[in-house]
Amino acid sequence: MPKSPAPHLYDDREFGPREQLAIWLLLASAFTVILNETIMGVALPRLMTDLGITAAAGQWLTTAFLLTMSVVIPGTGMLMQRFSTRALFMTAMALFTLGTLISAIAPGFAVLLLGRVVQAMGTAIMMPLLMTTVTMLVPVRLRGRLMGRIAIVMSVAPALGPTVSGLILQWFDWRWLFIFVLPIAVTALLFGVFRMPNVGEQRVVRVDLLSVLLSVAGFGGLVYGLSVIGDRANGVDTIEPMIPLLIGLVALALFVWRQLSLQREDRALLDLRTFTTRPFALSVILFTFASLALFGSLILLPIYVQNVLGMSTLEAGLVLLPGGLLMGLLGPLVGRMVDARGARFMLVPGTIVTAIALWSMALFTDTSSIWQVLATHLLLSLGLAGVFTPLFSVSLGSLPPRLASHGSATISTVQQVAGAAGTALFVTVMTLVSTSVAGSPEAVDPHALAAGTRVAFMMGGAAATVGAVLSFFITEETAEPIQ
Repeated sequence: MPKSPAPHLYDDREFGPREQLAIWLLLASAFTVILNETIMGVALPRLMTDLGITAAAGQWLTTAFLLTMSVVIPGTGMLMQRFSTRALFMTAMALFTLGTLISAIAPGFAVLLLGRVVQAMGTAIMMPLLMTTVTMLVPVRLRGRLMGRIAIVMSVAPALGPTVSGLILQWFDWRWLFIFVLPIAVTALLFGVFRMPNVGEQRVVRVDLLSVLLSVAGFGGLVYGLSVIGDRANGVDTIEPMIPLLIGLVALALFVWRQLSLQREDRALLDLRTFTTRPFALSVILFTFASLALFGSLILLPIYVQNVLGMSTLEAGLVLLPGGLLMGLLGPLVGRMVDARGARFMLVPGTIVTAIALWSMALFTDTSSIWQVLATHLLLSLGLAGVFTPLFSVSLGSLPPRLASHGSATISTVQQVAGAAGTALFVTVMTLVSTSVAGSPEAVDPHALAAGTRVAFMMGGAAATVGAVLSFFITEETAEPIQ
């Protein structure tokens, strides 16, 4: 008996004003919460002075955010099956709003760190919720352009974080990083209470405590270990990174074994049957390379512009702004092209351009023009714009409805882990090479630092080249229900 197509692939569903409002509300909310993921890096020097903390302590404002995200996201697939869309949206925005308020009024570092953790809990729920809702609510004929807008959220928001932070800190103190966001978060929460529809079918899913614990140890250990590598490369005194990395790898292996056992009864915290769909599995690998390139360049370019070319924090943020805006402008256009011509039409050239841009960054020296940096970053943004949107369309579009939430959670988790890995890899390579060229950490000068960035970008170019080759093997398939 032939398998029937998945219900979510029928193209005659209603996509009226209420559904469109819900998608736009999710997009705006997700953009706001993801923006906060990278907003603290530029503020670290100011926080060290105002709060009297060390660089090692200040790094935790970003590390704890990433760590919380990596711990919460794997369980969102199960949460989206158990609770309604409206309830999860209200929970996510309530947590984010509360965390923003705590951070804005924090009397000291400990309370500010707590606020960042609460913010991250809401952020972790929002991104998979957005992707799943689009997959379930949007007709196939319109899905590409909506995935293009999701790509804006996942790629442009982190890229704009340093710029927004630099602009605010130019005229206000660090509390305004949260005060400006607070009314936006409250407005989104109130809109969601009255206008967010429920999609999909809820069912009672028994939570497996062992899976939760293994997920925390596995994904949390990996992200923490990778973050520690980057911190140690920056001279921060931390624990030996191999300890959390080994714990994370062992726990992750046990987590996979546990999920394979539980998914037979539909009780998995993160259903791994998503990887039996070839387009999804290949897309996840490509997501890894793309996130490595995005977050690695986001951490390295501001360091290069400030410490090698001698520009200010605000100027460094403004250099990255045109690339972020370009990705935002291209997102809907790339989405329409995906709808009209298919994902590979944009994915293959997108991965090639990304690789060319990263190899071009390996040509930076201590005398490079800022216009060369700007042009190369624009080229990278152009390439990444052609990568994320097709990948969202191929990966989630190939899954049956019951696995859509787990697929969204998997992609979001991969982005967090790959982002932490990209940050750690680029910073560590840059630091090791710079120190080797200079002879000692104290003797590192712009020339040595430029040499370190070149080697780091060479590694990024190599990873992106692998991704470009892989893109030729990704095909679009019709989703079929899991038997």
